[in-house]
Parts: sequence; C-alpha cells; structure tokens
Amino acid sequence: MSQMRLGKTELLVNKNGFGALPIQRATVDNSIRILQKAYENGINFFDTARFYTDSEEKIGQALSSVRENIFIATKTAAVNEVAFWRDLEISLSNLKTDYIDLYQFHNPSFCPKPGDGTGLYEAMCKAKEQGKIRHIGITNHRLAVAHEAIDSGLYETLQFPFCYLSTEKELELVEKCKEADIGFIAMKALSGGLITNASAAYAYLDQFETVLPIWGIQREHELDEFLEFSNNPPSLTEEIQQLIDHDRKELLGEFCRGCGYCMPCPAGIEINNCARMSLLLRRSPSELQLTPEVQQKMKKIDDCIHCNQCMAKCPYGLDTPNLLKKNYVDYLEVLKDRSKVSVV
Repeated sequence: MSQMRLGKTELLVNKNGFGALPIQRATVDNSIRILQKAYENGINFFDTARFYTDSEEKIGQALSSVRENIFIATKTAAVNEVAFWRDLEISLSNLKTDYIDLYQFHNPSFCPKPGDGTGLYEAMCKAKEQGKIRHIGITNHRLAVAHEAIDSGLYETLQFPFCYLSTEKELELVEKCKEADIGFIAMKALSGGLITNASAAYAYLDQFETVLPIWGIQREHELDEFLEFSNNPPSLTEEIQQLIDHDRKELLGEFCRGCGYCMPCPAGIEINNCARMSLLLRRSPSELQLTPEVQQKMKKIDDCIHCNQCMAKCPYGLDTPNLLKKNYVDYLEVLKDRSKVSVV
C-alpha cells in the first residue's frame, strides 16, 4: 500500500484512511472485525469523533493492542474550555489510550484562535504540552472558516468535503493547504452516498498526492473494495472521466450533501435524507426509498413549521425548506407512477 506524508504533522499514513462514522450503525462484533481487518491489511489512519456515539469505544476495543502502530484522529465539538476537557478525557478513555495523534475542532462556526474568548485553542495547546494530543487540526464545511484556518498558521491539518463533484473553490483549498504544508483530509469522498461508483471516486482522489481520503466504512464488503483499490488502484480512464463528467453535470449546484448539520429538526423531519430524496431515488435502487417507512418520513415534511433553523445551520447556504418542498413534490410524483406502491 502506498503511503503519504500528512503535511507538517510528518505522519506517514496509508493513502486511504478509515472513516469510522458509519461503524456506529454496526454491531460491536462486526465493527471490531472490520477495524481489525483494516489494520491487518495496512490501513493505519482511523478518523472518529466524540459526536459519533460509540465509534470511539469500538476503535478502542478493536485496536488498543496495536495502538503504537496506528494513528487515531478524533474531534471535539466543544464550545468552551470546560466542555473541551470533558470531551478529551472521555475520548481518551473510550479509545483506551493516553494520547490522540490528531485532535480536531469539529466543524466550528468560527476559527478558534488564541485570545478569542472561548479558551478553546489555549486548551488545545495545553493538552499538547501535556502529551495528551500530538497534532492540532480542524474540520469544516464552510469555505470562509477553512481559509481562515489555513491563513492563521495555527493548524496542522484541515478536514473538508472533497470529491469529484467539488468545484474550483475546493480545489483552491487543496492547493492552498499544499503550499502551507497543511495536511488535507478529504471527507465526503462519496458525497454522502450520491457518488455510487467507488472506483471513479478513488481514481479521482488518487491524483492528489497531498490529499488523504477517509472512506466511511460500515460493512466488510465496503472495506474489501477499498483494500482492492489500494492494491490495484483504478486509473482515471476515459470511461471513468466520462462518468465523472456526467455526474458533475447532474449533481453540481443546489443539492443536499446529507451532512446532517441542520439536524435535529423541531418538527421531526429527517432533513438530511428527505432534502435529497430526488437524487437518492435516481442514484440508488428506488425501491429502497419507496417503502412505507420512508413514505412516512417524507410525509413529515407536511409538518414543517417554517422556523428556518435548518437554513440558518446549513454550511452550504441552501434554502432547505424550499428544497424539502421540491423533493416531496417529486417523491409524490414518483409514487403516483408506481402502481404497485401504495401511498401512505
């Protein structure tokens, strides 16, 4: 497996990182088996977060015996110093370790800096002095915050959505990080499930020698696919480029990435899936989205109270209430055309 240097951290990591958000949905036994198989096959970078329910605990159970051979990245969404230290101690305990290789601020709405009044960056530095963390990073979905983090010189890594649907603005971030020797960690490499050709996604990202993709893995066959790509990397052939061009034409623009930062919804709407239902219907087996359970979830859109909290929270500036409405109208049209599917 090829390795890469993660910017100024000097960490030598496998070119494919393990994104451990999805394993919170897997059983403990399955998670442990998948994590250990990933390690045994050369993956050495594991990304999780305090926010990902039991993901940290599963990593701790699966990999504590090989701790010195792996790099663990986790995150805190703390907004003050007290919460920062609480999150850090819980993460250390869950991960069964006394240090974290890369500790990241988890999608803050601002760029934490010394003297900003929150005490967050000062706490990061103190934790580093104590040896509890080794490197400082930040994750985000906002271009302005990402640029500020790079320009500040305070961060060793930036984690940001990046895939073949990305625009010139995201490509600019990649290049800017490269120039500043900041490690770039690519999340949402499959755009929340909207990219359905994993080999195309892999081939595109493999072009960027300073980009570390973290692939969200929940099932063993998903891991097997990326392990095969690591050993036999797919090339960016003309056929794959045509597929990428088609997807970019279809998906670029005002679409929901499914990041979930708009949640929870006061009306109980599952926004991060309902607001992109039109795409899910057409880019995955539609039967999966036409079950009575999903119909009930879509019907909740009728309960929208138009508080606009989702729109205010959206890091992409989407008009989420209008997007929900459009997706629901389309969903009902699809149901109408499916005579075998009963409308709830």
